[in-house]
Amino acid sequence: MHTDLSAANGTDSPTLAFDGDCGFCQATITWLQRHARPRMRAMPWRALPDHITRPHRGRLDREVLVFRGAGVADSGAQALGAYLASSPRFRYRAAGQLLRAPVIRQVARLVYRLVAAHRHRMPTGTAACALPLTHDGSPT
Repeated sequence: MHTDLSAANGTDSPTLAFDGDCGFCQATITWLQRHARPRMRAMPWRALPDHITRPHRGRLDREVLVFRGAGVADSGAQALGAYLASSPRFRYRAAGQLLRAPVIRQVARLVYRLVAAHRHRMPTGTAACALPLTHDGSPT
């Protein structure tokens, strides 16, 4: 049995896990793959080994995660920054590094949360993209 993604993939490369059931998430990753051509692999989280994703299911419904081995290396805006930073194209690599810069990091985190909370209203978003609601009716 594989204990982490590195063993399962035969590589030590990080993997961006996203919600493949969300049209907005899928469209965003497809666009980034086409234009930025990141070297980091991206996969719907449901396609990853269950023993890797199970402890992070609540987070995987709310945000992208970068897995390295069996652990989470980055999440949310920082994960997207890492994904973009793996691009061979300068402008996308620079954008990824900028998202991860200390000054920008807090703003990027807030923007990411806002977009994630309303992803069902974004282009290509559907009702399946909506985040689960808390008891007070706000997204988790």
